[in-house]
Amino acid sequence: MNGPSYSPDETQKPHTMTWLALQQERAPVGHWDELRGAVTPPVKTPGHTLAAPTVSGLWQGFIDPLDKSTQARDAELNTRMQHLQRQVRDNGITYNVYAAADQPQRPWSLDLFPLMLGHKDWQQIESGVLQRMQLLENIMADAYGPQQLVSSGQLPAALVQGHPAYLPAMHGVVPVGGRFLSLAAFDLARGPDGLWWLLSQRTQAPSGLGYLIENRQIVSRQFPQAFEALPVQRLAQTYRTLIDGIKARSPAGASAHIALLTPGPYNETYFEHAYLARYLGLSLVQGNDLTVRDQKLYLKTLQGLQPVHGLLKRVDDDWLDPLELRAESTLGVPGLLQAVRSGNVLVANTPGSGFLESNALLGFMPALAKTLLGQALMLPAIPSWWCGEAAALQDVLPRIPSCVIKPTYPHHTDRQSFEPVLGHRLSRQGQNEWAGRILRDPDAHTLQSWLPLSHQPTWQTRADGVSSIQSRPVVLRVFAVTDAQGGWQVLPGGLARLGTREGIASMQRGGSSADVWVQSPAAPTVATGGASAVSVIPTSSDASEASAKRQRLVTSRAAENLFWMGRYTERTENSLRVVRLGLEVLNGENQNLPCLLHFITRMANHHGLVRAGVPPAGQAHRVFERSLIAGLWDQELATSVGFNLRSVRLAAASVRERLSPEHWRLLEQAEARFFKPHEDLSAPETPSVQAGTVLDTATVQGLLADTSQMLAALTGAQTDRMSRDDGWRFLSIGRHIERLAFLSHALSEAVQCGLIAEQAGFDAVLELFDSTISFHAQHQQSRTPQALIDLLVNDPDNPRSLGWVAHTLRGRLRRMGTLADGATLALAQALPDWQGESATSLWPVGAAPTGNDQPLPLQNTLADCQSAARQVSDQLCALFFTHSGEARYSVSA
Repeated sequence: MNGPSYSPDETQKPHTMTWLALQQERAPVGHWDELRGAVTPPVKTPGHTLAAPTVSGLWQGFIDPLDKSTQARDAELNTRMQHLQRQVRDNGITYNVYAAADQPQRPWSLDLFPLMLGHKDWQQIESGVLQRMQLLENIMADAYGPQQLVSSGQLPAALVQGHPAYLPAMHGVVPVGGRFLSLAAFDLARGPDGLWWLLSQRTQAPSGLGYLIENRQIVSRQFPQAFEALPVQRLAQTYRTLIDGIKARSPAGASAHIALLTPGPYNETYFEHAYLARYLGLSLVQGNDLTVRDQKLYLKTLQGLQPVHGLLKRVDDDWLDPLELRAESTLGVPGLLQAVRSGNVLVANTPGSGFLESNALLGFMPALAKTLLGQALMLPAIPSWWCGEAAALQDVLPRIPSCVIKPTYPHHTDRQSFEPVLGHRLSRQGQNEWAGRILRDPDAHTLQSWLPLSHQPTWQTRADGVSSIQSRPVVLRVFAVTDAQGGWQVLPGGLARLGTREGIASMQRGGSSADVWVQSPAAPTVATGGASAVSVIPTSSDASEASAKRQRLVTSRAAENLFWMGRYTERTENSLRVVRLGLEVLNGENQNLPCLLHFITRMANHHGLVRAGVPPAGQAHRVFERSLIAGLWDQELATSVGFNLRSVRLAAASVRERLSPEHWRLLEQAEARFFKPHEDLSAPETPSVQAGTVLDTATVQGLLADTSQMLAALTGAQTDRMSRDDGWRFLSIGRHIERLAFLSHALSEAVQCGLIAEQAGFDAVLELFDSTISFHAQHQQSRTPQALIDLLVNDPDNPRSLGWVAHTLRGRLRRMGTLADGATLALAQALPDWQGESATSLWPVGAAPTGNDQPLPLQNTLADCQSAARQVSDQLCALFFTHSGEARYSVSA
């Protein structure tokens, strides 16, 4: 199909904007074109010549800084897109439709070009959203108060009390701080008339605030000149307004402790929850982190119960309280509604706002605005008809071909829901079938006029590397928040959701997102403050609060996950060392040394690196070697390297708000690089590889070396990049417990197998302890048992020596002596301390190399180390960890 024709003079203009207008395909006929600032007219004849390509003034300022050469522009935009995608990956931004432990997280989809709104456009949106926010607050107050709207017939009872999200338990409750709503989101679309129309509203737990700020930070860095030149309104002040508003209205005022309630790491938007908690300085909590005592909400921490005065929830209302709502919920807090009713905690938003999200409510809003506000609505909503009204039902049934069929109610235990259906895509038979469904259950169906969505330019790169500017439908989500004075503010920006070519603007169905740039009425200055401020800076009135150091709280769940994160990290490193040593032995010059083969077999069996029944290395070299390699990715072996590596990531996911983006990226990269070769072999697109084939030894050795390097970097991130609070101490303790148990067992096995008497065995022990360089530097070629003990047992400067590990572990436990009535001090005392003992006292000169003739004092010390490691682990678990059933969702034992 040939595109529209232009005159030669128009197509040869070198101006950047002419190039952009020519490159981007026009929006479909009848849709508003965001680039050109006009609706796309129909082309009446094949030879019809369109008007010269024009673009809006905002796009002029955006694209001007680009290179004027077409080829250079394409290369520049490709480079910027690559930078953007790399930043998304580096920041670990994900959105998962169905998050699962065994599935990779899907990177967040972000386009290079922002949606740009002029000052006049924003005025319409801002004033209309503020008015609607006030209207929703009044409707909510009436629904849980006098209920005059229902009794007067202005609102059907089926849309209020009959809605599954209406909570009768909250009727008559006066919200803490006087406001039901602290936050709401509004989905808007621009119609063919160029005006913005309301599509839907979200009040229960609206998502997008975290993704929104990440989009802004990433896209603005790609176009810094355009961002400053336009100029674009800043976002940070509105985020502070949200938190200040919650604090001001909470029972504790400005000193309130605010937490963000998340369903957990398997929720599709968990990245956003962790990011928002870190950005806003909130405690990220799950339901089992909280408890209600005496009608007050508390956070369960290592320091005891800490009061929570405000809760920003990302859990739908149904799941908030298993005592009064869904009994099967593991996401909420028993007794939370009673704490809310008692006025002891502010929940944003107040539970019970879900009925406001019904699309059926939009059709009643114009009349409600006149009744409650005495005003006409400034922001029109898309025409909506609730089929529960007899008159509306008869009027709307013939409109099915030009409408969208939407559910009135969400999916619930006693109600089935459905996905929205576009009437114009149904066949005549399909339209009749839906008409029958609507007649059988009219209350459950709402029809809305189909609105041709405006189209936004996007930068698309095909698999073959060819790039182009394509048109995609866009839906804009904007947010309104309640401030400290009880008024409302609209965040000057939003989250743009870009649809697919089929027109579906949904992140769950393959859509993308874009930043939203709102033009300031004037260039921001340093002195203005307000919405144009780049960052959140405390004012003099709260300077003392800002400067006061607040102790970071560590929940029992966080401590447990950090503890196991440390243990799994160390366990992965130890298993890697055993496998690498085994492969080197089985393919080296000492592959026939009986004591070394016996040692490798015992270590592999003890640590579960081969399956039961595999013949020992001394009996079947190659069978044992293949089993050792195959076991690396064996998910049925809860001790395999792959299982442990994945467990590190799962434990870390539950405390992601504590990890830097670099730390998280290291975790993901280590796991991805380890599993990728194995997954490639089993992929269906590689038919030449037979099922069950494992990687060759040389490839595996290279992979293990790379993984070891990644783990070394991960250890550095844990050691040098995390604050030394009690959470970090649990991570460190977990690592050192695992190291003490592993090294003491390995040395004990080495002694029993007679490795110390053989040069190759002696060297193997040093390698396993990662102490070869240190030994040669201190003892040169003096391969005596006493020299080995000096370095691996007694040396206070060797981080791989048992003495250093025990000393460090003892110090960590003592630093936590203020917890649990000093119980960790007793654990520190229980650790063996052989400080002052000489190597000859642990291994007397002249004693048998294996110690079999007469037990060596060293063997008793090693046994004490293993016993102490188990004891400290068991006691810490009993003292601090939750032991709740929910723990299995984030921690693998």
